Amino acid sequence: MRDRHEIYLAQHVRRIRLRDTRVVPLKLESTETMVRQLEEYRPDLIVHTAGMTSVDQCEREPQKAHEANAVLARNVAQATAHLGLRLIHISTDHLFAGTRSFYHEDESPEPLNVYARTKFLAEQWVQAAYPAALMIRTNFFGWGHRFRKSFSDWILSTLAAGQPLDVFDDANFTPILVDRLALAAHRLSAMGLTGIYHVVGSDRVSKYEFAARLARRFALPEGLIRHARISETRLPARRPPDMSLDNAKARAALGASLGTLDEYFEALRHQQQMGQKLELLEAVSEG
Repeated sequence: MRDRHEIYLAQHVRRIRLRDTRVVPLKLESTETMVRQLEEYRPDLIVHTAGMTSVDQCEREPQKAHEANAVLARNVAQATAHLGLRLIHISTDHLFAGTRSFYHEDESPEPLNVYARTKFLAEQWVQAAYPAALMIRTNFFGWGHRFRKSFSDWILSTLAAGQPLDVFDDANFTPILVDRLALAAHRLSAMGLTGIYHVVGSDRVSKYEFAARLARRFALPEGLIRHARISETRLPARRPPDMSLDNAKARAALGASLGTLDEYFEALRHQQQMGQKLELLEAVSEG
């Protein structure tokens, strides 16, 4: 969005250097402090992406997850509401029990683990604090930085190193390229829409199928990808077997498709060729 808007990035622990953006400190722990800081910057739109997204870490540290995922989201919503700014709150596809496919926005969440419960609580608190907020449920991938690999980063880097990887073939989702997510979310916000929207891809795939198709697109050895079963793996947090979301509401509002997995992979490959992968790798350093 930096070619269309003046972008402020709120810094947490690590230093960020990204072309055509301004990095500023922002204290999310205090609503009052945040209000004073936002009055100085006066943004038109806040996009709240902060959170603790390691599902197993959330299970091991529930209080920390509660603070990071729910309390900070509530604080941001309260500060944004106080100043009358537009707000996009980024939520998750992890909220449901996963007993079927393509969940709709109006279905009641059934969170299975601490991460999902804290993200669902965040939605409730954001809605209560600021009914005009736009809440986006999603599951995205794209080029990351050196301190946090995305799912696609992990697959590509592991295969490029000639190492095998185990990927679940019984865990399904509807991933979207992060660039498409950003564009769609900004468009929905600019239209003045509020409430919950599922902004995901239209292709429901298993994690294994995602990895195999990504490997083929990048001409990497698909044979190194091994089948694994989430149902047979002992992890700290219980996972829903199906996280796929229905994106019909978002598509209808936008009047356009949100894209296919093949389109996302081609865009990801083009971004690598154009230097975006390297730019993001080098964008974040120790504070």
